[in-house]
Amino acid sequence: MFSLKTVGLLAAVIIRTQALQVKRDTPRSDLTYKPNYFNQKINHFPENGLPYANTTFTQRYYVDSSYYKPGGPVYLYIGGETSGPSRFSNLQSGIIQILMEATNGLGVILENRYYGESYPFKTSTTDELTFLTTAQTIADNSYFAQNAVFPGVDPNLTAPGTPWILYGGSLAGAQTAFSVKQHGDVLYGGIASSAPVEVVVGYPEWYSPIQKYAPQGCVMRINNIVDNFDMLIAKNLSTAVNEFKALFGLEVLTDHRDFAAAIADPIGNPGSYHSNTWQELNWNSSYGSRDFFYFCGNVSDIDAPEEITRVDYALSNYTNGMPWTGLGSYANYIKTYTLPLCASGDYNSNGDCFGTQNQSYWEDTTNSESRSYVYTSCTEQGAYIDAPKEGPSLLSRVVDTSYEQQWCTWAFPDGKYNKVPPSPDISVYNSFGGFNITADRLAFIDGDQDVWNGLCYHSPLAPPRTQTSDLHPELFITGAGHHWDSAGILDVEAEPQFIREAHLWEIRTVKKWLRDFDAWKHGKGIRRH
Repeated sequence: MFSLKTVGLLAAVIIRTQALQVKRDTPRSDLTYKPNYFNQKINHFPENGLPYANTTFTQRYYVDSSYYKPGGPVYLYIGGETSGPSRFSNLQSGIIQILMEATNGLGVILENRYYGESYPFKTSTTDELTFLTTAQTIADNSYFAQNAVFPGVDPNLTAPGTPWILYGGSLAGAQTAFSVKQHGDVLYGGIASSAPVEVVVGYPEWYSPIQKYAPQGCVMRINNIVDNFDMLIAKNLSTAVNEFKALFGLEVLTDHRDFAAAIADPIGNPGSYHSNTWQELNWNSSYGSRDFFYFCGNVSDIDAPEEITRVDYALSNYTNGMPWTGLGSYANYIKTYTLPLCASGDYNSNGDCFGTQNQSYWEDTTNSESRSYVYTSCTEQGAYIDAPKEGPSLLSRVVDTSYEQQWCTWAFPDGKYNKVPPSPDISVYNSFGGFNITADRLAFIDGDQDVWNGLCYHSPLAPPRTQTSDLHPELFITGAGHHWDSAGILDVEAEPQFIREAHLWEIRTVKKWLRDFDAWKHGKGIRRH
């Protein structure tokens, strides 16, 4: 049933590698990389009593040696919850390119297990997903670093004989931090960007930066419209609720939570959204989108035509004659720009549209990035996006953690040797250190306007970050969003002020580490964690 290979001795690991496809006159933004394949262990911990202790799967990776000179470090970009090719920009002009150029390094993108083409099995049943854990994933990074071969380059660039420095953003940033902490005798250092190091089950704080930093006219209008909708729900005014849904063209969504998530799509919502949201903003227009501000500009338009502003009064009889200011513009935007993102036109369908209540959709065991991500959320990560219990809200309060937890129940029935918990066991994930995580040569870099910052090293809930050092550096970027330091433009000095200084800080940080590598390699001052 499964295409597996037996693991031999450590030195006999089979690695099939193809060289980097580079022409020296090719612009870096057009570089392409051929896939390489590594025989990775399915189960790094045979003592756990689970099967597949002596079998491997094929893990895909990509290499850029265009800046490499003998003696340079290896930069391992942790692929995270997507395919390797979607991370090429980090080798072409992003953070890895920046560090490679500054230090004569070699860059590698390693695709995470259960993403891209790096699946251990042909399907993703509950049992087959058993090995998608944080511990197994970070063990991949260490094992790969000790055994990877890059033909045409220095014959042996394995760790710990060569300095391997990891970089990851978002979930991959957390995996970077955990890898350096757990495998610091192999992996020399790492930069964890926007890394959610401590998770919770429900995460309404996702909306906090939007509530605080987004255009306030837009925010206030949406807050008030959400309050009014929630009032209709609380009073069980079903006729008014259906009329409200119809204004957005979404009366087919009978589940109130699906409807609430659908109209929050341009902002960001639980599960998956179709729009470019606040999270998709970026200082680099090549990777970001201005759609969020276009959305807010529409919602807060004070010169909207009369046929649109008239809609503000459609439900005013439920609010003592007071208009729902901005409702017409909000509904018009959703109908004009959001609904067409549903290609089939069946707004209640799972997957491509806004419905989530089709159990058979969740039961599909076909390998997919979304299924892998949902599984990890259900088991260890949590961080279900829900509405805040108190204060203003950009998402209707009908959405709580039970909304996403139901998907877990449908998607992952008990297997022979694996069972998804009734609520994410976040203690497993947080056991790697949480907000107190630390390791030598582990840098943290975050943005103050990141929707995920509430779970990151610089979270408002974390201890005060008042001490920094060359071994434990950290930087909080003013005005930045979700791992904005990942992107680059091949000219650091021409970048916007705070991004430029962040990149220069990262270069200095890594150069300082590299000066001490020989002493570390020979056992001087090594600390085990």
